[in-house]
Amino acid sequence: MANRHLARSVVLQVLFERDSSPSMSIDESFGRLADYSKEFGARESDLPFMKTLLQTAVAKQKEIDEVIVRAAPEWPIEKIAAIDRNILRLGLTELLYADRAQVPAKVAINEAIELAKSFGSSSSGRFVNGVLGAVYIELGEPGKNEGGARKGEPQKQGKMPVEELIGAVVYARESRAQSEEVYLALVHDIFGHWTLSKGKLQPGEKHGDGVRRKVKEEIGLDVEVEDQLGENEYIANDSKATGGKKKRHATYFLARATFADLQLKKEGGLDDAQWFPLASVGDLNFYDDILPVVTRAINILAQKDRK
Repeated sequence: MANRHLARSVVLQVLFERDSSPSMSIDESFGRLADYSKEFGARESDLPFMKTLLQTAVAKQKEIDEVIVRAAPEWPIEKIAAIDRNILRLGLTELLYADRAQVPAKVAINEAIELAKSFGSSSSGRFVNGVLGAVYIELGEPGKNEGGARKGEPQKQGKMPVEELIGAVVYARESRAQSEEVYLALVHDIFGHWTLSKGKLQPGEKHGDGVRRKVKEEIGLDVEVEDQLGENEYIANDSKATGGKKKRHATYFLARATFADLQLKKEGGLDDAQWFPLASVGDLNFYDDILPVVTRAINILAQKDRK
């Protein structure tokens, strides 16, 4: 058994034990980790990896369980077999929170599937694959082409359908204590990231009209569309498309609103919406492709304030 796979097996034993003893402290969990590590013959040099993985899985269990519920709505989490439930927790810990340079998304999924085949029932591998695969697609299939074609190997060029999306960094100015402060309205998804109001551009719809419609639908605000902030593209799954894939092209804008309570439409994987003062935005967890858009918006707002 490969060393890291063995290390994950050890962490899984502790998560499984914690599942039936939820009052177990993190220190007690680390003690059990050391015991299982010796029992399974894991390398001592892998202990820091195992501790980090275990600690993250425990700290993020509430968020991870919410992701499982959204990804497998037909399976109440308490009805999922205990071993499958904890394999999902382990796999999602790596898929959502690990450094992708160290643990690529596909490695996290494949390792969880192998654990399911080793420790679960005959159907566990398919179940784990289905849940993690759904999350992976929702994330935009990060690292999809890692380890794909070899250098110099010709790539197949197929016509891929394009889906146009629009999104916005929504801001408002609010007077507080005799000063004016700028706030951003952000939405939070079930995968633990703060992101932007975004959706499909309808046929024949102008970008500005699409932004106004989507922001109103998603968080209940009327906005005035200002600057274009940037564009990005990514590949997503589409069962209707040739080859099962489609290209999503997103265009983002800066949009001004009046500071008011947000009314989140809890659909499409969103679970929260909040206003954030600019000073606190840098501490939030954004997707890699969204962070440059937010940074561009902040720079434009700073320039507006200097005028």
